[in-house]
Amino acid sequence: MALRIGVLGTGHFGRFHALKLAARGALSGVHDADATRAASVAAECGTQARDAAGLIAMSDAVIITVPTAFHHAYAMQAIAAGKHLFVEKPLAATVAQAEGIIRGARDRGLVLQVGHIERYSAAIRTLRQSGAEEKAMAFEATRVAPFRPRSLDVSVVLDLMIHDLDLVLTLARSPLAEVRAVGRRVMSDHPDFAVAHLRFQSGAVATVTASRISVGLERRLRVLGPLGETRVDFLARSLERLRPLRGTKDGAEAVATMPGWGIERATWTEHDSLEAEQAAFMASIEQGAPVEASGETGLAALDAALRVERAMAGGGAN
Repeated sequence: MALRIGVLGTGHFGRFHALKLAARGALSGVHDADATRAASVAAECGTQARDAAGLIAMSDAVIITVPTAFHHAYAMQAIAAGKHLFVEKPLAATVAQAEGIIRGARDRGLVLQVGHIERYSAAIRTLRQSGAEEKAMAFEATRVAPFRPRSLDVSVVLDLMIHDLDLVLTLARSPLAEVRAVGRRVMSDHPDFAVAHLRFQSGAVATVTASRISVGLERRLRVLGPLGETRVDFLARSLERLRPLRGTKDGAEAVATMPGWGIERATWTEHDSLEAEQAAFMASIEQGAPVEASGETGLAALDAALRVERAMAGGGAN
């Protein structure tokens, strides 16, 4: 019997989740505190808008896309009902809440996936295949965009930067030792730009910049280490890596720059990352597949993001 998945929250991402699930024939219904919005999305998806308790009861799993302040309450309601859950990032508003969700899902044997969608992108898969993170010592990540009046219930750190915090945590493979950051409110009630300097216990460092008040879009990553430099332009779908020529992967383009060294270039064809993460969620439920964006992953990214926010507020290290 096919999985039936309900969507709690029909805002920007909730609507997209509902549309994708409806196309799969897996949508059991939608819920939103705004009844008019819920009814509109339900009609668009050919389903019904329901109250939260009723939707959870009739579903095998739920996708939670309500504002961050309500993640914990809805997640614990789903866990109490024994339902698998997908929670959009950030996992919760506090570390304690995130730990409670993780513990509750684990104790009930439920799948818990967090909406770190970048982990399912073609860009990140290409980066991992390049081996760029091997022995890496420094990272520079930039993610900026023009102002859009959505996700303003949280700062740019929990809105945009958290994606790159998750990425550098994964690449650095070391616990955070220190965080320094600056940021300011400009067009909303929360910081709209932030620059964070991270130091890891391994000695690696990272600079992460995020803004939702930029004049244009920019998404870049730079990785530095003793095996060379890697630059990724996510918008141009390109990766360039200065590296030793020995062992160049078959099919990769490598241009010699000096004896023994060359520039390796790669590109990718983008796929639907939302479909990919939904498919991964369903595979974990139906087949027991490992959860890539696990609760622990979401907790680590949340903890780093909150440390950045505290460093901004305190004007020092955290």
